[in-house]
Amino acid sequence: MRFRPGASGLALLAVSSLVLTACSAGSLGSSSDSSGGSVQITYLIGNQDQDLKNAQQLVKDFTAKNAGISIKIETRPAGTEGDNIVKTRLSTGDMPEVFNYNTGSLFQAIAPQKNLVSLSDQPYVGNLDDNFKNTVTADNQVYGVPVGGFMGGAVLYNIPIYKRLGLTPPKTWAEFMANSAKIKAAGIPPVIQTYGETWTAQLFVLGDFHNVAATEPDFADKYTKNQAKYATSPAALKGFEHTEAVHDAGYENKDFASAKLPDGLKMLATGKGAQYPILSGVVANMIATYPDAGKNVGLFALPGDDASKNGLTVWTPGANYIPKTATGAKLDAAKKFLAFIASPDGCKSQTTAGAPTGPYAVKGCALPADVPQAIKDMQPYLDKPGASSLALEFVSPVKGPSLSQITVEVGSGIRKAKDGAVRYDEDVKKQAQQLGLAGW
Repeated sequence: MRFRPGASGLALLAVSSLVLTACSAGSLGSSSDSSGGSVQITYLIGNQDQDLKNAQQLVKDFTAKNAGISIKIETRPAGTEGDNIVKTRLSTGDMPEVFNYNTGSLFQAIAPQKNLVSLSDQPYVGNLDDNFKNTVTADNQVYGVPVGGFMGGAVLYNIPIYKRLGLTPPKTWAEFMANSAKIKAAGIPPVIQTYGETWTAQLFVLGDFHNVAATEPDFADKYTKNQAKYATSPAALKGFEHTEAVHDAGYENKDFASAKLPDGLKMLATGKGAQYPILSGVVANMIATYPDAGKNVGLFALPGDDASKNGLTVWTPGANYIPKTATGAKLDAAKKFLAFIASPDGCKSQTTAGAPTGPYAVKGCALPADVPQAIKDMQPYLDKPGASSLALEFVSPVKGPSLSQITVEVGSGIRKAKDGAVRYDEDVKKQAQQLGLAGW
């Protein structure tokens, strides 16, 4: 699991080791086979345990309703090796009829107009979440259906602490800092930081992008063209400023420099800390260790300056695609399979395979009643128009490798916010040039 799933750059290695089973590199292998149908298609997925469980349940439930179709499951490695396999099989015309891959900039990199079947004429497309559709669209054509749920870059908070102190989830940064002052006065560390795993230091910047987009709607486009920068955009700079402000106010836990993700989750779940800016993908692991956190930990979006524009920055799930090499009866079968996945029945199938990590990207798919409170808290942001935005990495390929180290420095008082932003603007330049982007 990564900030840009499958991409190089700032990988969430800590979350990978906790939330998902580690991937093994190796050759493709058949993992499952639904036999008996007159038409057989193959479904290529990642080799992580939950990927396989999801795929097996989807195949089981789909073929139970479509007796004439059987589906063989194949797996591939994750990471760069898996990326290369996908690109090679597309280029050689050897891609199975359905395959799972990333959304956003990595989706654009596999030349969807050339290699994939457009799904824009399918009736279910109107039921796909707009944020998700944006990540699988090229030249106004939609090419993928979602598998899995959204993740949010947000603040997890201890509900009993909030109730005891009479606090409500903030919708502005001023309210967040006021809450934090009351929490500190009660003798509790207000903001948990875990710089022992540097990726966790990025949330005040990356999770703030909804607020950037709400203030400067064209920031991502200008940023990609080297016409906007973090250091010179007042809205984008605020993420660095917030990182600095929390440190300067003394709101971090004392061991912030050495604490790691498990330490932060323990503090939050046990009430030894009140608020943790982090990805919602860590919730499942926290609850596996601290079951009461399912009801005792909630979630709110990273607040900006305007309560009326309060909203959540989201990371979209991966998607299933059909290559253009699928034809005839196999193409028809593949389309039926994707239609099932993009339906409430498909969501139920995935819920059977494992508790959802966030709201589904298909309208009409309800979360089960027993999902953690933090996951429930994400749904209203996605239901309300304009209350959620894609993370920057889904709308721009520009991302530097050193953001985690820079935000650690800013959050530790080593570097000022403006200096950190300037340094990050310089950091992204090399990557943008490597990508051959215009304007760099």
